[in-house]
Amino acid sequence: MPGREDLPSTLRRSPEKAQRTWEKTHDSAVETYGEGERSHRTAFAAVKHQFEKVGDHWEPKGRKGPSDQQAAGGGPERRAPTAGGVDANATKDHLMSVARKLDVPGRSSMTKPDLVKAIEKANDRATRKARGG
Repeated sequence: MPGREDLPSTLRRSPEKAQRTWEKTHDSAVETYGEGERSHRTAFAAVKHQFEKVGDHWEPKGRKGPSDQQAAGGGPERRAPTAGGVDANATKDHLMSVARKLDVPGRSSMTKPDLVKAIEKANDRATRKARGG
């Protein structure tokens, strides 16, 4: 199946359920939209409803649902910035916990939007490092 072949490295380091979610959604999206960016975006949207990116992998969220403004609105016509897998709709306490896990400096004085941005940057750094870059 194309989904298994196209599985992003962050998902290869994630729980099996996250991998299956991406693969099944990706394969279905390929049948509907064809191979390409739209199929990948669709698959990641499905993953983001159940998982959040923490460092270089995805972990289950405490609740199911959209992770950011873009995921909540959806649709190709409405493009809003995404939070890169960070569960921007989570509580500040949860974001603080994730920031602590990622050792984000200055987290205690950050606002919720600042935490989301800092976690996203820390996730990007961890992913680059895991990929050898």
